[in-house]
Amino acid sequence: MTNGDGGQTRREFLMRSARAAAAVAVTWAGGAWLWRRGRRTGQAPIAAGAVIPNFSVPSAGKRMAIVTGADRLKTVGRALEGVGGISAFIKKGDRVAIKVNAAFATPAMLSATTNPELAAELVRLCLAAGARSVAVLDNPINDAESCFALTGIGEAVRKAGAQVIMPREGLFRRVTLAGGRLIRDWPAFTEPLARADKLIGVTPLKHHSRSGASMTMKNFYGLLGGRRNRFHQDINGIIMELAQLVRPTFVVLDGTTAMMTNGPTGGSLADLKATNTMIVSTDPVAADAFGATVLGNRASDLPYIGRAAAAGAGIADFESLKPMRARV
Repeated sequence: MTNGDGGQTRREFLMRSARAAAAVAVTWAGGAWLWRRGRRTGQAPIAAGAVIPNFSVPSAGKRMAIVTGADRLKTVGRALEGVGGISAFIKKGDRVAIKVNAAFATPAMLSATTNPELAAELVRLCLAAGARSVAVLDNPINDAESCFALTGIGEAVRKAGAQVIMPREGLFRRVTLAGGRLIRDWPAFTEPLARADKLIGVTPLKHHSRSGASMTMKNFYGLLGGRRNRFHQDINGIIMELAQLVRPTFVVLDGTTAMMTNGPTGGSLADLKATNTMIVSTDPVAADAFGATVLGNRASDLPYIGRAAAAGAGIADFESLKPMRARV
């Protein structure tokens, strides 16, 4: 991350961080105003009755690949080969949705959000496999336009041929998890999923101050609308329920540069470590169980992993999947 002049790199980093912080402050204030305005006027009622489809591919079964290397595009390509190739999941004419983590209006170098080039590569691979369309989405914590701009995700995936779907009025529906305790009649960003045939989740590997780690299951928290911060009181419960509610085609857990401390936002390069690991799996529980080890934990250290496995959302014993391992 140097250009031959370490001082210049540091200055660039500080300037970018300052711009990102200013954008967060402005967009947070604007978002809060809009929320209060909606409460006063009663606008934008959320329709009920949405069902999130099961996007898994039964013929693919439970597959997992773990590839080490510093080049994201090479490692994700090799990992996809290790689970059968992109064509095992994406067919001609498929409409693909990619759920990124664009939660914060911060630069990509901080690894708090999905790496833009990784997201763009997944778009290219899906289109090359014959996908009719690719839509990239998230419901960020900060203003969506600012998040997709400052993270670089918006520009990168558009250039690769995807449409970016912002979390605007009319795209949320109320959902209920059968037997769920938390996700009951709750607004979710479901309309893009209703128009999709396949769903891919792609997210960075990072520490999280409440849940211990933010990985592939936690990524789907970004589909929830409303005052979702209330779920922080039972963070393990909400991640477990999301794992039951959202069944993706496959997930990509990017541990090329992991955020080891001060997650989920980070803010300093000192929080990061080059762990050079890419995980692709059809089982988000297994992906997260391995991801925990990259952060120096055991799967049992993160209660939501065991709870999601016990609920039937996946397998915590990732070694039982006999993951393909490779180095590039």
